[in-house]
Amino acid sequence: MLLSAARRASSAACSLAGRRMGSGLRLANANATNRVVAVMRQITGEKGTVGSNAMMSTSTTTTQPPSQPQAANLTKVEVRHQKMQSVRVFLLNRPKAFNALNLSMVQNIVPQLQVWEESNLCKVIVITNSDDSKAFCAGGDVKTIVQQASSGKPEDIAKSLKFFEEEYKLNHLIGTLRKPFISIMNGITMGGGVGLSVHAPFRVATEKTLFAMPETAIGLFPDVGGSFFLPRLDGELGTYLGLTGDKLKGEEVFMAGIATHYIPSERLPSLMARLAELETDELEVINMVLEEFVGDSEMDKWRNWSMGGEVASAIDRCFQFDTIEEICAALEKEGTQWSKKTLETLKAQSPTSLKVTLAQLRHGRKKHFMECFEMEYNMCREFLTKTPDFYEGVTAKLIDKPPRAPEWKPSWENMASLTPSVIKTYFEPLKDVKDTPKHSQGPAPRLSFLNTLTYWDYPHRSMSGLPTMQDIKRVVHGKGRRNTHVEPPQTKEEVVSWFEQHWGGYDASVVGTTQYGLLKHQNISIEGGFGRGKTGLREKILTTLDRYIDETSSASGRLKWKTQ
Repeated sequence: MLLSAARRASSAACSLAGRRMGSGLRLANANATNRVVAVMRQITGEKGTVGSNAMMSTSTTTTQPPSQPQAANLTKVEVRHQKMQSVRVFLLNRPKAFNALNLSMVQNIVPQLQVWEESNLCKVIVITNSDDSKAFCAGGDVKTIVQQASSGKPEDIAKSLKFFEEEYKLNHLIGTLRKPFISIMNGITMGGGVGLSVHAPFRVATEKTLFAMPETAIGLFPDVGGSFFLPRLDGELGTYLGLTGDKLKGEEVFMAGIATHYIPSERLPSLMARLAELETDELEVINMVLEEFVGDSEMDKWRNWSMGGEVASAIDRCFQFDTIEEICAALEKEGTQWSKKTLETLKAQSPTSLKVTLAQLRHGRKKHFMECFEMEYNMCREFLTKTPDFYEGVTAKLIDKPPRAPEWKPSWENMASLTPSVIKTYFEPLKDVKDTPKHSQGPAPRLSFLNTLTYWDYPHRSMSGLPTMQDIKRVVHGKGRRNTHVEPPQTKEEVVSWFEQHWGGYDASVVGTTQYGLLKHQNISIEGGFGRGKTGLREKILTTLDRYIDETSSASGRLKWKTQ
């Protein structure tokens, strides 16, 4: 298991985590043997430690090997709760099901997450997968959802919708948690697994990470907050990923802006041991610890990754439109091998899903965090009751053996029947909430949340992640300081220098609450980092400038931003 490996790696952590981080953070000075003993005591609850609180009830560890019944019980627990000094861990434990997320798992995580958020002993919360699983979380358990709702009975549909309700509340809680939350995506991360990770302030990818939002291929849409995070990626990358379901592998998840850090999996045990030493829950400190373990960033990789360079420019050109028909026409006009393959991919997806997803992502650009989940909850209800495509897609791809090509209704040839007025109905909330039947175990007519916090942009984005294309454009235009115009940089190196001096701050000012009124929609501050720097920062900025800056503009003494 990951924590067992962390104990063995405590000695290695001493050398990898060698520099002091400031007040509130101590470095262990004991030798390797004493450190292993100390960590072991914290985990096992030996004399002189926190005792029975060392491990949560779902996962008991003792100094003696567990009996066969105990071992069997541990393997049946779908989410294990573990403790390692100041770190608390959710360990997803459905390896045979690729850790597919179900309602019982959500209901397991939420109450414990709330307890840990309030605990003074807990400094960092981590969610990851067990070592024997190929997946972090391969998605929601849509097979169960569809099999349950396919009866058509209102009570069965209500039970299926209940899963989405509870899942979205968890996703929102992760994105607004007051305690540092680290998602280690050490394997397949799709659908529901994205919801468990992408809204966290710290998102770690490894060489084993395989990311995708493939919902349009099963007749659904990219939910779990896809409305919020996808439109905020560079250019039209989010639109492309949401419509095609294309995959990102390993370091590319970091390059795309989905992960905040890329850490080779062999370093994870040492990272866990390092995090366990912390006596602070300051986000900036956690961020600096993660940076100690990241892999090297190479310019050649940034110039040649699968969705960078010319492909990134083609994505922006082809996916900038607001109708599927225009996007397909642009791909045909592009006439490259990439565009032909992309067009084939789109034509295999549900036409209903494609049209609704495109509208969803355009709406999401203008909505705050909480609103996006409210919108998606309404959409889920419509997909369970209005279109057969979700049932057909899951049945054809995941239930039938062997899998077959889904028969979409309407088909691609009849996609014209999906008029704007039809698509609009997928976004309409219930009109008569008071007349909605209430089931004791059923879903709420409208989505409620576990707190009232929301925002227009992730407040942690400029602290833990890399700057987006829009951030870089702001600096080029002399708008790096919010609400203030400054002298624009004259060279690419000056742009890099600005970010190296200013990037890395947390912007709490963008966080608002629905209880006392939302803050106005404003750009996140991209300064205040005091030159902390970040691995990949220089490479991201220069490769972005190579795409968007006209080289001839340097003669005029001013950088000129190109339109794609």
